[in-house]
Amino acid sequence: MNIRTRLTLIFFCIVVIVLTGITGSIYYLSKNYREQDFSRRLKNRAINTAKILTEVKEVNADLLKRMERNNPASLPNQYIAIYNHRNEELYSSDTHVPIKIDSELLNKIRVEQDLYMNSGSYEVIGFVFTDQLNHFTVVAAATDVYGIDALHNLGSILIITFAVSLVLVSILGWVFAGRVLRPISRIVSEVSSITEMNLSLRLNEGNQRDELSKLSQTFNSMLSRLQSAFISQKNFIANASHEIKTPITVMAGEIEVTLLHDREKSYYVQILRSVLGGLKSLNTLSTQLLLLAQSSADEPQRNFSPTRIDDLLWEMKDALLKAFPYYQIDIHFDLNLHDEALTVEGDELLMRVALQNLMDNGCKYSTDHRVTINLDSNDPRFVTLNFINTGKPIDPAQLEKIFSPFYRGTMSKKEKGFGIGLSLVRSVVRLHRGDIGVSSTEKQTQFTIKFPVRSTS
Repeated sequence: MNIRTRLTLIFFCIVVIVLTGITGSIYYLSKNYREQDFSRRLKNRAINTAKILTEVKEVNADLLKRMERNNPASLPNQYIAIYNHRNEELYSSDTHVPIKIDSELLNKIRVEQDLYMNSGSYEVIGFVFTDQLNHFTVVAAATDVYGIDALHNLGSILIITFAVSLVLVSILGWVFAGRVLRPISRIVSEVSSITEMNLSLRLNEGNQRDELSKLSQTFNSMLSRLQSAFISQKNFIANASHEIKTPITVMAGEIEVTLLHDREKSYYVQILRSVLGGLKSLNTLSTQLLLLAQSSADEPQRNFSPTRIDDLLWEMKDALLKAFPYYQIDIHFDLNLHDEALTVEGDELLMRVALQNLMDNGCKYSTDHRVTINLDSNDPRFVTLNFINTGKPIDPAQLEKIFSPFYRGTMSKKEKGFGIGLSLVRSVVRLHRGDIGVSSTEKQTQFTIKFPVRSTS
């Protein structure tokens, strides 16, 4: 069952329930009003008759019968009977008796004071009438011909109105559901036309105020993110393929040239060393790609544990100085830092890689191969590390691009690398819910990263 049919049925059921309640209430209240009104009129007629009989001495039962027989105010099939306290009949209409009147009924009327009942088509009331000296029991009955006809006519009108309303509601509900769902159908049609080949298309956002407009805006935002992700993925694959293909092509060419003729042993050693260097370069590239993929995944496998930032800095400093003895790495601590402020919840391996890349870049691109690392306590929620070097300034137009995978600025072209280091650093920092920034002037270039301090509560 589609949504349009479901909405129509729901609307139809709601209207049926509402109309049933309204028409039922109208009929029930009208029925009660007719009974109360007819009972009141019948009682008034009976009281008037009892007053004439008991208060007017010139009128006896026979005269009263003749008077009532020709009285135009009498109700249809009216019957009135009056009894004294000994259950003796003082008066009764000369019409057909609609109900059996006995001592039990009269005593019941005296006990209840007012009694109402139905006997076939007759409506019967009984009550006690009191004058100055005596108590009389009055029984009156009549047929409400006009009231019953009016009630039947009202019932027919309500049934016809109810049936016509259901037909109209069904038609209007179907049309209304179609109008309501028309924007959704438009959105479905527009979404169906968007593929990976035309991700630049966007949905019509309508009046930009209602819920459907917000849905279109949200979907357009998602399309923008998907388009950006696809473009980044395509660029990543193209760059990765190029970086991997280049050393493989070089090594294959060297081996093919070597196999053309017999060579001296020293030549073979030279070629093997060159191939070994290319393989090491490929191994470094594949390792960095795996780390980048691990830190950039939507739901990476997190091996988080309490980690001391200062310990990692000293270890990475020792490792870099062993590989590059001419590097100069200075680490300065803010005196206000305490032990808890240096502990973060993180993946130790990835944090090592991020810190080592920033240290290595600072020394590599500095004129004196020196990098200065400052740890400060400006924000108690984060441990902040500033990596400062005095190399050539980075072009402002390149500052936003240096964190992109495989992007290499003008200064980095002279150094060996793949352009993955800074993008890997950013992914690691974001994985740890931190922040990274860069600023560059004529005097120095500074990278700033923040890691959230581990909560002890």
